[in-house]
Amino acid sequence: MASMCVLGKYTHALVRAVPSSFGEMPDSVLEKGTEPVDLAKAQRQYGVLAGILRQKLGLQVVEVPTEEELPAGPLVEDVAVVQGDTALITRPWSPSRRKEIDGVRSVLEELRLRVTEVTDEEATLDGSDVFFTGREFFVGISKWTNHRGAEMVADAFRDFAVSTVPVSGNAHLKSFCGMAGPDTIVVGSSEAARRAMKTMEQLTDHHYETLTVPDDAAANCIYVTVGQKNSFLIHRSAEEFPESAKTFQKLTDYTLIPAACTEVGKTGGTLSSCCILINKKL
Repeated sequence: MASMCVLGKYTHALVRAVPSSFGEMPDSVLEKGTEPVDLAKAQRQYGVLAGILRQKLGLQVVEVPTEEELPAGPLVEDVAVVQGDTALITRPWSPSRRKEIDGVRSVLEELRLRVTEVTDEEATLDGSDVFFTGREFFVGISKWTNHRGAEMVADAFRDFAVSTVPVSGNAHLKSFCGMAGPDTIVVGSSEAARRAMKTMEQLTDHHYETLTVPDDAAANCIYVTVGQKNSFLIHRSAEEFPESAKTFQKLTDYTLIPAACTEVGKTGGTLSSCCILINKKL
């Protein structure tokens, strides 16, 4: 089971632009106490993130066609989990989101990945609950993802250990954690985040360093390596989370790239929700 991959090495990023319907998200979808989504701002922030992936990181950005009847479509990470040449199409908890699968599947097939799919009707699986460390998978058992869904991850990625982590409330596992390098987990400070981190430490044979940030949402970051030695970390901006941004400054060997994600954040999304990163062997 002790398989390893080079964490952070990617060739492609799959994204889906923000449709006008994203601005009309029902209150039931929005995080409690948040203002309505600012559509123009959401589209700007999406454009900035896609630009970072393309221009600063040199990834080939592949856009899944936007569809107005799929308002949550930009949260593309929920619909597929990709590692190596295998892509697992998930079965999102929300039935309305299952229609997002077709567009994503066809792009993954065009990229010639080995596409498998969760077909078990008992399973629910949101990709935002699937946390890959480069060594193993942790799958959040949450409102969104059940044990059957986690079994599907273990089934698809048999070279890696897969452990389950209970997540309370409305959060996904990746709502409060991310990787900031091959052995460093960034984690938020809430009780839920601390409990999940403790569980992960108990379940793994590996020692991870932890970087704790004050804000849960800021812990979700995107680590990418370019060439032999350049490590980049896309993280939430100082305007959004000033204290957490200061914590990231301690990572002196990294090029830090702030990216705002306020509007997607209102729907419970994160930076990593907005892209599926793929390392395609040429």
